[in-house]
Amino acid sequence: MTPQSGGIDVFIGTVRDSTKGKKVLRLEFDAYEPMALKEMEKIAAQVFEKWPVQKLLIHHRTGILEVGEVPVVIAVSCAHRDAAFEACRFVIDTLKQTVPIWKKEIFEDGETWVAAHP
Repeated sequence: MTPQSGGIDVFIGTVRDSTKGKKVLRLEFDAYEPMALKEMEKIAAQVFEKWPVQKLLIHHRTGILEVGEVPVVIAVSCAHRDAAFEACRFVIDTLKQTVPIWKKEIFEDGETWVAAHP
């Protein structure tokens, strides 16, 4: 946050307890870290080019996460709320499309690896 920040938008993604009607026990996230960090830096550069962002945070955990835990946090501060909302949505949507992060969903009756990208 800066003294000029009138709008701060924060996205916090949590591990939910079900996917497509199946009970989720936990998630496991894996990433190719050097490339993931590089892609996040690209996203940040795009954000600073497109919006008057003053501060930006992008964080994604890896490892085993239980229901209710937080794998992803994005925070954007701008002078005005509209820019903060737009930039924050861009970050999470782009992260899910381009950053090499993989998610394993562990259910009561099995597990499956899924790209974090749709």
